[in-house]
Amino acid sequence: MTASPGLDVVGHDVGTWIGYAYANDWPSDVRRLALFDAGLPGVSPPPPAGIPSEDLNLRTWHFAFNRLDDLPELLLAGRERKFLTRLFRAKAVRHWAITAPDLEEYVRVNAAPGATRAALSYYRAILSPEGLEASRARAERKLDLPILAFGAETGVGAGLIETMRPVATDVRGGVFAGCGHYMPEEAPRALAEQVLKFLSA
Repeated sequence: MTASPGLDVVGHDVGTWIGYAYANDWPSDVRRLALFDAGLPGVSPPPPAGIPSEDLNLRTWHFAFNRLDDLPELLLAGRERKFLTRLFRAKAVRHWAITAPDLEEYVRVNAAPGATRAALSYYRAILSPEGLEASRARAERKLDLPILAFGAETGVGAGLIETMRPVATDVRGGVFAGCGHYMPEEAPRALAEQVLKFLSA
């Protein structure tokens, strides 16, 4: 019986958090890792102390909000469309990329019973003191597999590739110019081209 060649893992946003943790915790499972537009909790440099700039606050306010017990669920129930529309408008550059049918599907999924609590519980776990400590411990174990890391110009920019360089031996990537946080929707062709090139190398 031959050993499995491993998985190629691609993650965006929270998928970046999950993909990095998976590759670090089970390195023999993952052959290559492609990550898009996210900071890594406990690994990326923290934002400056004090009141954030208007731009930073617009892009990151929900991290603190999502960690609050019960309050987000109370405020978002029945308001999923307004909440998601606001996020998409604030974090996208190519607003037309999130179509009306796309929004309908996001609303449908997020309005399902328990969906909001499940999503927020993940934020609460990974951003807890224990979750952050686990992330810091992972950063002590350098990844020895190819990493592709791209940020969006108005997202994390070069922050993702700069975060990955000290924690992995083989990192390539950069920044998607003129793109907002929702890279798969805003630049699907460019993202697919980068992923296919990376996976075929």
